[in-house]
Amino acid sequence: MKLYREYLVLGDSGFLEEYYEKAKSSIDYCISTWDTSREGALLEPHHNTYDIEFWGADGMCTSFYAGALKAIVEISKVIGKPYAEYEELYLKSKNYLEEKLYNGEFFIQITQWTGLKNKLKLNEEASEIDLTVIDAAKNESEHGPKYQYGTGCISDGIVGCWLAKVCGLGDILDSEKIVSHLNAIHKYNLKTDLRNHANPQRPGYALGDEGGLLLCTWPNGGKPLLPFVYSDEVWTGIEYQVASHLILMGEVEKGLDIVRACRERYDGAKRNPFDEYECGHWYARAMASYALIESLSGVRYDAAIKKLSVNPKIKGDFVSFICT
Repeated sequence: MKLYREYLVLGDSGFLEEYYEKAKSSIDYCISTWDTSREGALLEPHHNTYDIEFWGADGMCTSFYAGALKAIVEISKVIGKPYAEYEELYLKSKNYLEEKLYNGEFFIQITQWTGLKNKLKLNEEASEIDLTVIDAAKNESEHGPKYQYGTGCISDGIVGCWLAKVCGLGDILDSEKIVSHLNAIHKYNLKTDLRNHANPQRPGYALGDEGGLLLCTWPNGGKPLLPFVYSDEVWTGIEYQVASHLILMGEVEKGLDIVRACRERYDGAKRNPFDEYECGHWYARAMASYALIESLSGVRYDAAIKKLSVNPKIKGDFVSFICT
């Protein structure tokens, strides 16, 4: 997706030709490793930004997969490479997400640990503390892998759709389902007061009477006994991702609700407004905030066809800038 974005910024098809084989090799590896049955979903255990593996198809990583497939199709069209195989798989991925991973309100994970080709042992790194809570290492068939999210409403649930949108690929899933998922995140995960919220991990990011967007909640129940360890935390990078995606989809005020909660924490009184720390100072994930410029101003320049678009979500006059 980011390779396609760079092409739109540069307008140079030679750039795509130079990197095409590496991009193709990457997507082919993804297919053969995690979508071995070519269903359009990442079923085999796959590592992710929460520092663990997800087992079975999930909206978060499979949306990345769908976006990558859509991007390789568009890249192939530009430089005249065959793409039918990837287009078919993208359509399968889109259908899988919309038909199997969408619960009518938001996208979930279908945890799976049987019938897979990967022979990794479940919970092989389980600590003594873990085993006092859940005897998963001895009862894998009953409990399955730890650190999943299952039926949860995860704020990263369709992050691949956001990346596709900001990279110029448009909506890779049904727009109504995307909006529904984002509205569910705003409804269930955005908290205005965290005094009664239990977070056993790193509460310094948001605590007390502060507000913030939780990484995951389980509004319909089904929370795993050992969900992914960061699920109760608040990360600014994900707040900006969800906020800018809401704005891009027309839900401006809901997006700004999240931005305000974030900026009120980093107001210069309690935290450095220029250092939205996470796993260390000046953590890169917060740079997702840049997407707010694109989402609010609607300014995009396509160097490939030399077209400047302006589709602002801000009412009235405003001043912004464009970087090319």
